[in-house]
Amino acid sequence: MAATQTPDMKDRRRRKTPMARRESRFGVNLILPAVLVVALLVVFPLLWNVALSFQKARLIDIQDVSIWGFTPTLNNYRTVVGAHDFWPVLKTTFIYTIAGSILSIGLGLWAALSLQKAFKGRAFVRGLVLFPYVVPVIAAAFVWQVMLNPQFGIVNEWLGRFGVPAIDFLRTRSYDLSVFGLFHVSIPLALTTVIVFEGWRYFPFAFLFILAALQSMPEDVNEAALVDGATLSQKFRYVTLPALAPVLSVLFLLRFIWTFNKFDDVYLLTGGGSGTEVITVKIVDWMLGRGNVGAAAALGMILAAILLVVVGLYFKFFYKEETA
Repeated sequence: MAATQTPDMKDRRRRKTPMARRESRFGVNLILPAVLVVALLVVFPLLWNVALSFQKARLIDIQDVSIWGFTPTLNNYRTVVGAHDFWPVLKTTFIYTIAGSILSIGLGLWAALSLQKAFKGRAFVRGLVLFPYVVPVIAAAFVWQVMLNPQFGIVNEWLGRFGVPAIDFLRTRSYDLSVFGLFHVSIPLALTTVIVFEGWRYFPFAFLFILAALQSMPEDVNEAALVDGATLSQKFRYVTLPALAPVLSVLFLLRFIWTFNKFDDVYLLTGGGSGTEVITVKIVDWMLGRGNVGAAAALGMILAAILLVVVGLYFKFFYKEETA
């Protein structure tokens, strides 16, 4: 029979001992620096950006703009949404983000499956796979610009051996491609090139996650599938892919968020020209090119709102399945 607790016993339990109070203060002191850093580097800039988006703020008089004591207005949001290129830029951003994320994860999956089994020199090859991810982005973009140069690039040199005329991959908005002479397809060449760069540069990130997931899979599951007569494609479809589904969904969410926020890759390769302008490049154009800080802040808030919706959809439709 459980002993009953008197009110005095409950009060004594509620009262903390001096040792418990010291431990609580010690814990607060440990996390206080991190809280202050987050407040200075995240919370305050976020509040400042929100304030800028609701007031008239030009780059030339930014020193007179205050985070307090202003009359809020929606003119900045009307300006950026009402611009003639807002919806095309938003469409380009989604195409670039979704295609780049899928390509990087697909290449990472292929590399992880290829390098899963042991072979001579596997450690060296795995280390080599990480090269695109660790190389500085400005160096990678410069190498790609040289490789794709229509005058002296090695890619056009190779294509010239097959009778293909020189192509300016980074400055051609649309390119007509003939498929075996039967029909012609017009592709957004510059945007496609940037997407390929995105997939090449960030597939090692997906490779690391997927390889870790593959190595943690029980070996007896694969052996049972082989004993049951499953082919390699069937084993991948019914065993490997379902086991990787949680990792792939998280990877897609992370890559979507990071690619949607990407600025440097597109700007270094094309400067946002030839149909490759994304929201982040447009924000810089509003702020530095047009000097309209308020409009740039409003566009930044729209970008953040879109990402919040994407994260909310992920937790609504995918997170519950993973934790079930």
